[in-house]
Amino acid sequence: MSDDIRHICFDWGGVILKICRTWEEGCASAGIEKKTKKAGTACYKKMRAIEPRYQTGQMSDKAFFRSISKACDEAYSIDDVAAVHHAWLLDEYEGMGELIDELNEYADLTTGLFSNTNSLHWDRMEEESPSAFIIEHKHGSHLFGLAKPDEKAFAAYERRVNAAGSQILFFDDSPENVAGARAFGWNAEQVDFKKCTATQVRAHLERLMILEPA
Repeated sequence: MSDDIRHICFDWGGVILKICRTWEEGCASAGIEKKTKKAGTACYKKMRAIEPRYQTGQMSDKAFFRSISKACDEAYSIDDVAAVHHAWLLDEYEGMGELIDELNEYADLTTGLFSNTNSLHWDRMEEESPSAFIIEHKHGSHLFGLAKPDEKAFAAYERRVNAAGSQILFFDDSPENVAGARAFGWNAEQVDFKKCTATQVRAHLERLMILEPA
């Protein structure tokens, strides 16, 4: 095992949990009838624009849904937007639960989760994502009031897990978050959310001699 690494940190959506990636996927998941392409584009663009505020606790759920509905001239109602938001979380990637269980057995390792998320999704973690729930340290951007890749967010995370810099190995599907973590001194690897994430994570862990080859 690598002598330095003592904490394995995972992003949630895109590493442990599959999530919708487009407004159309969200509508399909929610069973909401798709409106015009223009309306869907307006909703998605607005959602991404205001997510930083929402995911750092600066915006209420109702305000978030209302702003998105307003952006498409209410082609999607506030209730529609709320339904899409609820349905954004999908199922877990196969094999992640077993991998996290394996890591939790090592006395000299701790596991952590650091997600840019919101309170409604966070509250569903135990039900929707049992693999994430068994992780020892769980921290969300809405709780910190800080989001990746802000270096202040990485610093806040370090203070809570009793590990820092090269002691941390971080997995995220976002290239910006991986680059930010590396710039802050963490070991960080990008995961391709379109493929089996457990296979990718395990390959990195074996390469670093944290896990023995299966």
